[in-house]
Amino acid sequence: DSSVPQDWEQRQEEDTLLIERILLLVRNVLHVPPDPTEEQGVDGDASVHDRVLWALHISGMDDLLKLLASAQVEQQWALHVLEIISLMFRDQSPEELAALGQGTAGAEHGEDTRELEALRQREMAEKRARALQRPSR
Repeated sequence: DSSVPQDWEQRQEEDTLLIERILLLVRNVLHVPPDPTEEQGVDGDASVHDRVLWALHISGMDDLLKLLASAQVEQQWALHVLEIISLMFRDQSPEELAALGQGTAGAEHGEDTRELEALRQREMAEKRARALQRPSR
C-alpha cells in the first residue's frame, strides 16, 4: 500500500528524490519575493505569501515539515526544512513573534494558575472537613 509511510531503509532512490523535489518546490515557492505593485489591496488583505502559508497549513504540509524536523531518521532533510521554516517567517519580526507567544502563553498561564488555586482551595476544604469528622480520642 503506497499510503503507508516507509522507513528510510525501505525507501527507494526515486522516493528519496521525490521527497527532495517536493521540499525544493515548497522552498522555491516561498522564496518568491513580494511584488508591491501586484499586492495593492485593502489594508488587512492577506498577502500572497500569507495565502501560500495558509494553503500549506490546509494541505497538512506544515505537519509534515514538523515531522521531518523532529524525526531522528529524517535528519537528511533538516537543512531543507530549516530553510522552508525560515522563509515561512521571513515577513515577521522576532519582536512580533515573541509578543504573540507571550500573549497567548500569559493568558494560558493565568488560567492554569487560577485552576490550580481553585483545586488547592477545594483540597484544603476537604482536608478540614475530614479532620472535623474524625472522632477525637
